[in-house]
Amino acid sequence: MTNTASKILVPIGFSDQSIVAMEQAINLAKIKNSEVVLLSVIEEKHSIFDILSDNEVESEKIKKRVLSKLNEIAKKYSEKLQVEVETMVAKGSVYDKVCEVADMISADLIVMGTNGSPKGIAKKFIGSNAEKVVRSAKCPVITIKGKDHKKGCDNIILPLDLEKETKEKVSYALEYARYWDATVRIVSVVLRDNEDVRRQLQRNINLVEDFITKAGVKCTSILLEAEKKISLSEAILEYEKNFNSDLIMIMTKKEESISDSLSVTARNLIYKSEIPVMSIHPKARVRRTKPTTAF
Repeated sequence: MTNTASKILVPIGFSDQSIVAMEQAINLAKIKNSEVVLLSVIEEKHSIFDILSDNEVESEKIKKRVLSKLNEIAKKYSEKLQVEVETMVAKGSVYDKVCEVADMISADLIVMGTNGSPKGIAKKFIGSNAEKVVRSAKCPVITIKGKDHKKGCDNIILPLDLEKETKEKVSYALEYARYWDATVRIVSVVLRDNEDVRRQLQRNINLVEDFITKAGVKCTSILLEAEKKISLSEAILEYEKNFNSDLIMIMTKKEESISDSLSVTARNLIYKSEIPVMSIHPKARVRRTKPTTAF
């Protein structure tokens, strides 16, 4: 593996959705001059039979077959799109290995497919691999749902609230907008009739719009008055449809009352958005004075 400045990690499960994510990652890698690393994870079994039986030989055979298939895909796309593509196979839990490898190779981005919200017991107790990677990875994660995505990016949706952490997205918005000469569309949402909050939000988005515009990037802003009984995520997803948007950028702040969970808004956007969602972790802070529940 070469010492490139930028590496994009793409978990591959050989599903159609993971291949779509890989294609989008390679398109982005060409612009970022990044190396793409494809990772397949062979999930471990935990039955008594597997613990007691000697299945190392079979395990190695499976690993070799997976690596062979991964190498075929890497060769096909690296030759076709002139992007360096490396491959890795690991054994363990998917989200653990994805985060572990991302740290090991110093990935600056993870791109992975998601099929939407998990169902039943998994929804309540386990969650999807995509959600676990989003909340655990140290670098930004782009989750991609659906199979119909264009190569470029014309409109980036940038939700902002009054939390200081959300402004950390601005540097990423500038970076990615410059890749495609895209327009950054700032949006804040007023959910209840509070004039003080409304003024603060308006001032906030005006400042950010001015900053982005002065940086030479096209930008618009809007303060939405959401209807009653509508959530933040619903308001944002409805807004993005106005522009045939291509990317939503959110912060993955944890709610203090649920120490290992994403905010409701972040989770809903990741699961429900038909366009890619980039989830960014805020920088570590000494303490927080109140729960964070927005985006």
